[in-house]
Amino acid sequence: MPDTVTTATLAVPGARLHYEVRGQGPVVVLVGAPMDARSFEPLADLLSADHTVLTTDPRGINRSPVDDPGQDSTPEMRADDLSRLLTHLGAGPAAVLGSSGGAVSALALAQAHPDQVHTVIAHEPPLIELLEDREELRKGTEEIIATHLAGDARGAFRKFLEQANIFLPEEVFEHMVGGDRDPQDVADADFQHAHMLRPTVRWVPDVHALRSGTPRIVVGIGTDSAGQLCDRSSRALADTLGVEPTMFPGDHVGFAGDPERFAARLRAVLAAADL
Repeated sequence: MPDTVTTATLAVPGARLHYEVRGQGPVVVLVGAPMDARSFEPLADLLSADHTVLTTDPRGINRSPVDDPGQDSTPEMRADDLSRLLTHLGAGPAAVLGSSGGAVSALALAQAHPDQVHTVIAHEPPLIELLEDREELRKGTEEIIATHLAGDARGAFRKFLEQANIFLPEEVFEHMVGGDRDPQDVADADFQHAHMLRPTVRWVPDVHALRSGTPRIVVGIGTDSAGQLCDRSSRALADTLGVEPTMFPGDHVGFAGDPERFAARLRAVLAAADL
């Protein structure tokens, strides 16, 4: 465990970002969307033994309120937020591990601010526009959003899992959606569906910018994610960039499910580039 965790808030255009800093050493940023800093706490604690680790709640989620709750949260906006955080802290160039929608944020950061990032590990970005069945996936995404916003969170989650090709035991599904839900978690899910999901999955990377070699782009895939939507989209991104995927332990949220093994793999990936 780190000796101290510095928690603070940074005002950015249209939002106030909650962020946390642990440890000392080379800077590693852990980014999610809609996952917030809490999801990365175990991994951040492990890495903080020899790294400065920055985590944050993305705009509109949990402790990062927005001025206009009706405004979308785009990858470009979240990339600008990360850039401002790094500038505020005087940190970087940094290594950035982004997972799921956070991987899309990290790729957008690499495009817009390559001077602030030396390595991006894009772990399972849901980039459906890179897939041949993109039209079907767009329709499925709109059905998920509409179902959730109509008040059927359970039905929307089932549709999400079906499209993602993720199969959960019924008791696990019920544990995740049943019972009384924390009001903040409900608000975060509403914001995700209304203002974050669509602009994230519909984002199209600038291949020329990402193939420039600066920063280095690593496409990460969970060993247990074979056949899932984010496995397919990650492999499509790797093919597009002309790189081999890098395998990580676990599934789409392997960093949370087995942080010890994930941290060991992440350290090896960074060490391979002498980072």
